[in-house]
Amino acid sequence: MLGVDPGLTRCGLGAVTSTGGRVVRIVDVGVATSSPDTPLELRLLRISSEIEDWMDRLEPDAVAVERVFAQSNVSTVTGTAQVAGLAMVAAARRGIPVELHTPSEVKAAITGNGRAEKEQVTTMVTRILGLDSPPRPADAADALALAICHAWRSPVGRRPASAPAPAAGPSASTSSTTGVTAAQALWLEAERRSRRQGRRVAPARGPVGR
Repeated sequence: MLGVDPGLTRCGLGAVTSTGGRVVRIVDVGVATSSPDTPLELRLLRISSEIEDWMDRLEPDAVAVERVFAQSNVSTVTGTAQVAGLAMVAAARRGIPVELHTPSEVKAAITGNGRAEKEQVTTMVTRILGLDSPPRPADAADALALAICHAWRSPVGRRPASAPAPAAGPSASTSSTTGVTAAQALWLEAERRSRRQGRRVAPARGPVGR
């Protein structure tokens, strides 16, 4: 599973692997960069080459890209949208399924709070993946969060509804019996509540992979 946090100056790239036990492990993480002093077409070429290198090297089963929203800074959102398009085209060229996730969807999946701050997301990503130190810069952590979010929402990564969820707490350590983290438990409980109300959150779509 490859997560792409699109950006023209910094594009976060993070790959994880997932198992049926809903445990995710890091495969690789990094940031593709381009200089604002470089002509736009060369910046896009540089970022595109990095993204394609990652896809060719890791051969992910799915690609998760952050959905781009309009902002007051038109130049920033335009560059972000262009890079998101590059990632989608690169995946399509290789026959890799692509899924778009909003920032609030990712935050809710990772922290249980769709309005969480970036630092909270980074902290939870560090705990979920059992990393010794937080991924830096934030773009790298966001890319891993995208990959984790999509892995948890996919069919293999989802825990059976009949399996008990552990009590949610401040720690994101995994349960020894279910392999579910505290953040996952919060997300699963929110999904169960939504089902009882006749709707669903975070529908399962897309394959699980690296």
